Amino acid sequence: MNRLLVFFLFLLVCLSGCVNPKNEQPNVLVFVVDDLGWKDVGCFGSDFYQTPNIDALADQGAKFTNSYAGCTVCSPTRASIMTGKYTATLNCTDWIEGWKYPKAKLKVPDWTMYLDANEYTIAEAFKGAGYSTAHFGKWHLGEKEENWPEFHGFDLNIGGFAKGSPQKNKKRGTNGYFAPYGNPRIQDGPEGEHLTERLSDEVCKYIAENKDKPMFINFWFYNVHTPLDARKEKIEKYAQLVDSTKNQKNPTYAAMVEHTDEAIGNVINQLKKEGLYDNTIILFTSDNGGLIGRKAKKVTNNAPLRSGKGDMYEGGTRIPTILYSPKHQFIAKQIDEPVISNDYFPTLMDLAGVQIQSDISSQWDGNSWLPLVTGEGSFSREAIYWHYPHYHIEGAKPYSAVRKGDWKLIQNYHDEVFELYNLKDDLSETTNLIESNVEKAEELKSMLENWKLKVEAQLPSPNPNYDPENPWKRGKFKE
Repeated sequence: MNRLLVFFLFLLVCLSGCVNPKNEQPNVLVFVVDDLGWKDVGCFGSDFYQTPNIDALADQGAKFTNSYAGCTVCSPTRASIMTGKYTATLNCTDWIEGWKYPKAKLKVPDWTMYLDANEYTIAEAFKGAGYSTAHFGKWHLGEKEENWPEFHGFDLNIGGFAKGSPQKNKKRGTNGYFAPYGNPRIQDGPEGEHLTERLSDEVCKYIAENKDKPMFINFWFYNVHTPLDARKEKIEKYAQLVDSTKNQKNPTYAAMVEHTDEAIGNVINQLKKEGLYDNTIILFTSDNGGLIGRKAKKVTNNAPLRSGKGDMYEGGTRIPTILYSPKHQFIAKQIDEPVISNDYFPTLMDLAGVQIQSDISSQWDGNSWLPLVTGEGSFSREAIYWHYPHYHIEGAKPYSAVRKGDWKLIQNYHDEVFELYNLKDDLSETTNLIESNVEKAEELKSMLENWKLKVEAQLPSPNPNYDPENPWKRGKFKE
């Protein structure tokens, strides 16, 4: 009898070992860096900033050289990431609350300044599949608490609220990237604590406490958004490395990039410590192109791309993007197919093996990258689109655009002109080919117009208060 009992206990142990109670569903981690330009990391060609951890991630996965943000500013792109939809589909087309130009030539449409509660989000999808869901860092998808992460599918929210950047205001006792933060979703740490380091530690703590169940983690950095600030020793390090012959030469911004890279390395090391790195899908990306800054306050340099954040050219929307998925055999280390942030939702669902109801997936504007990274099946998309019917502080004007293959057409509403570029031959968008390539221009004009009708894109209209002598006079924000 005892022998029989021992045998059954032995059999039970063997069977339980075969079942393996440890989580086998892949974890999913999304890094979104705020305002990080296409050339702001080493593996994408930075000539000044140091990003060894991000570069190592690219070596482990694949980088996307023609990756685009859904918008030239932050909030709309974030809404597209959460929903898999174009910003025009959502009518969320500017950062919340947007710059006010009451005397501009065009009046901007009455757009949606929050992520609609009726939208089914990527966090809700993972939560429905049994994942623990957490958001860390910037959110910027609504002024009211009811619009914040915990109401869009996240079990935990640390740091995500109405504001789009750290608040630095002596009168209110807030210190930007250093405590006190004045953030209702993160408790202030001791004096001298750095926000990016704190958020990184919070992510690591969450991983340690939830390692036995699948996790979906949004780590959306406040870095490298203004106000520019970093630890003094990092700024001094880069001040010694400035080379006037290079494009990028802002030591404070370089220090902010390094803060970001170290935080990413910290989180990846925690995954490795817990034995989770080989079972975690990681997406690294940005929400729009790099902020150039004005003459007296240069921030970064997006060369060879034209312009930067807020504008209609490549510098405003082209971003660095890296995908790591250890359970999939990638067919290439570099993928040149144009992709956009609407694609993240369907891509991560496919990579994680999460099934989505057809009535949800049929509403996506994005495409899964699974065929691009594995070669299984075919990736088919005619074009990608942008719609930004707003003005921006850097002098940018309302526009719509389409990219098909190597060709990009821009419709500039303010100046009532079209521009056509071949990005393969002219990445810097220096030569407008609208008059020499009439047939291609008409093809793309027709596509763009049909798309705007399909998504019911809101358009700017003539402004009855237009003042041609003072069109860039800014209006006031509400308190």
